[in-house]
Order: sequence, then structure tokens, then C-alpha cells
Amino acid sequence: MAITVKDVAKKAGVATSTVSRVINNHPSISETTKKKVRKVMDDLGYVPNMTARNLGKRTSNAVGVILPPLDSKERLSNPFYLEIMEAINDEARLYDMTTAIATAKSFELLLENVKCMHLQKQVDGFILVYSDSADPVIEYLYENQIPFTLIGQPYQHENNIVYVDNDNQLLGKQATEFLIQNGHKNILFVTNTTHESLYFERYFGYQKALMLNQFPTFPSVVLEKPEDYLTFNDTLAKTNATALVVIDDIFALRTMQLAEMYGYSIPDDLSVVSFNNSIFSTLTHPYLTSIDIDISELGRMAMQKLREIIHDELSSGVRMVIPHKLIKRETVIPLAE
Repeated sequence: MAITVKDVAKKAGVATSTVSRVINNHPSISETTKKKVRKVMDDLGYVPNMTARNLGKRTSNAVGVILPPLDSKERLSNPFYLEIMEAINDEARLYDMTTAIATAKSFELLLENVKCMHLQKQVDGFILVYSDSADPVIEYLYENQIPFTLIGQPYQHENNIVYVDNDNQLLGKQATEFLIQNGHKNILFVTNTTHESLYFERYFGYQKALMLNQFPTFPSVVLEKPEDYLTFNDTLAKTNATALVVIDDIFALRTMQLAEMYGYSIPDDLSVVSFNNSIFSTLTHPYLTSIDIDISELGRMAMQKLREIIHDELSSGVRMVIPHKLIKRETVIPLAE
């Protein structure tokens, strides 16, 4: 049988209200009584119900970290989320705060989880680690004036939302320019998503670099369904592509494997640039040329700004831009004349 507040009160010889005040560290209770009650709690193995405890408090000293629906193998295994969670946790610990994860297999279930966390006062605010055009969660947070920060660029209410981001259009432009500097002009943009904000921004940057150099632009090569993989070889042949800009590192590795299956050699036949500079970029040869987006700083800054919102130190929309850096490795070589 679970130990209750009544059990603690009985053994400590105090009222149940006194135990509740000790749990909430109320100043009206003496240090002597607090020590006595806490010792009894330890002896009995009593763990306070944090949800019940927080119902009567203004703050819970916890933040919710909302992950996108984990509906694909790429998302499940993407190190971006693990690294950003670690950064948020480390920053939260500096403020004596904890984190709770909200995720699900669909946006509908994710919204229900977030509503539950908010209504039960489990957290003081939320960090969304994605920006998706189909997402109902951000609208719920915004409409109900719930404290939150966003990692990525919002689709709506840009001037009223606090968000932390890279300049993803500049990332796409610089990745493409690096390939152009190495003699490539038939360059494709490859992605496995078409509804996340970073896709649009990076693809726009890719187009901008090519147009400024008066080189042809191509529709993005979307590899989402099994049949898309079957037509990839035809796409490479029709466009005479010599280089690829790929949406992120983990998908770049899959794209490289697919190209090699069709007889292409990386980087001899196809040069590749990607984004994130994750651990996957140096797992196998050739090592991946990738743009480091400083994932840790994205997480830390999102946590800092959420804390400022919770404590009424920040109210209006703010955009924080995190610098990036191109890491040159082995997947880009100059195009042979």
C-alpha cells in the first residue's frame, strides 16, 4: 500500500496540514519541525505527488519540452533531439528546474498530452523544438497565452513569439555557394520533409545561390514514399547532377547509400553538403561536409528565454539568431573539368 500524507503525519506526531507545509517549504514551519517531518518521510519512503503539490502553487519549477510526432525512423534516431534535450536539461538545472518531455505519434495525441500537462500544472511553460506548418500545438499555446519558446521560425504571429533559430536561408545559400565554388552548377536539394519551416528556408537559400550565379534551379527532390526512392536514379540522370544539398546529416547518409546503390561514388561522382554537424557526420567514410548549427546553444538560449517569460522579464516577440559554421570534410571535391 502506498504511503500517504496521513501516515507521515501520524508517525511524526503532527497535523496533515503541517506535512503539506513542509513539502511546500512554507516559512511558517520551523526548521526543527521540517527536519523531523522530512526524516519520517525518508524513513517511510514517502514521495510527494508533484502534480497535486503544484495545483496550489503558481509555479512548478518544471518546463515541458515538446518533440515533434515521432512518426518515422529518421525522427526516432535523429541525434538533434537528444543533443538539444541535453542542452535544455543542463540549462534548466542552473535554475533548479526540471524538464518533462511531451511527444506522441500524431499531432492530435501530442496536443492532448500538452493540454494535460498544462491543465494539471505539471510545468510552468514549454519549449517546442520544431516548427511545423501542420502543428496545432503552437496555436493552442499562443491562444491560451501559455509561456513558451520555439526553436525554429514560426509560421504565424512572428512578432509576438519568442523564438531561437539559425538563419536557415543563409545556411542553404552558403551550402550551395560552397558547391558552386568547387565548380558545381547542376545541384539538387534533397529532403524527406516539406512542411517544416527549416525546409522552406534552406530550400529558398539554395535557390537564391543558384539564381544569383545564373545557374539552373530544380524542384526539391522529396524522398518520403518508397516509390520516391525508385525514381531517384532517373532524377540524377535527367538533371546531370554533380552535387547535392541534403536537409540534414542523418538523411544525407541515407541519400548517399541510395546513390551508391545506383552506382554513384561519393564524392567522385556526387559531392554532398548537409546540415547539423551531428555525430553521424563522422561515423563512416567519406566523412560528411556539414554546417554546424550549434545545437547546444539553440537549446540553452530557448531555456534562458523561457525562464525570462515565466518570470515576466520578457513579453514581446524576440528572434534570437544562433551563428553557424561550415565544417569541411570529405564529401565535397572540385568538379573535374
